[in-house]
Amino acid sequence: MEEIPAPSRLAPYAVALGAEVFTPGVAPGQEPDDADELATGRFILLHDPEGSALWDGTFRIVTYIRAQLEADIGTDAMLGSVAWTWLVEALDTHRAGYRAAGGTATRILSESYGSLAGRPDSIDIELRASWTPASEDVKAHLEAWSDMVCTFAGLPPLAGRRQRPAESTPELTVVPSRRHPAVAHRSSQLMDKLVSS
Repeated sequence: MEEIPAPSRLAPYAVALGAEVFTPGVAPGQEPDDADELATGRFILLHDPEGSALWDGTFRIVTYIRAQLEADIGTDAMLGSVAWTWLVEALDTHRAGYRAAGGTATRILSESYGSLAGRPDSIDIELRASWTPASEDVKAHLEAWSDMVCTFAGLPPLAGRRQRPAESTPELTVVPSRRHPAVAHRSSQLMDKLVSS
């Protein structure tokens, strides 16, 4: 995770973070190729001291997450609903109060032709979402977003984060990366819905 340039026209103040999840074996600082990336995301915190009627507050969080999926998962009709549920579940799990949430889930099918015909078809899922945090403390929102990036990559949330008391701050342990298929590593309740449909 690292700070990235924030958009300058959306609010008087903004900060942005980017994160990428790679397959095992990509060392920090090593240049991975595109095949090594499991998921990528952006977390943008906007602040307008004057407030915004559209935001229903003075802060707004804008996120973007993208991950490549296997074809049988990417074509599932419930995928968009499940992606939105991951957002809501992550915010609720981290007790990150919010309001005025909205977003889109998009599937992108890539098919190759001509000299690229040997490439396998791929399907990406993108979730673009924004919401207004219920307070100025956005730590729980950032933790929820980082868990969502891991979920999109097919990883379980970081250890110690699930069902923690609101007043505790556990040590974070990085869970070893696992390769797709993504269904095998998603939350069991959501995947039961996805697989049974």
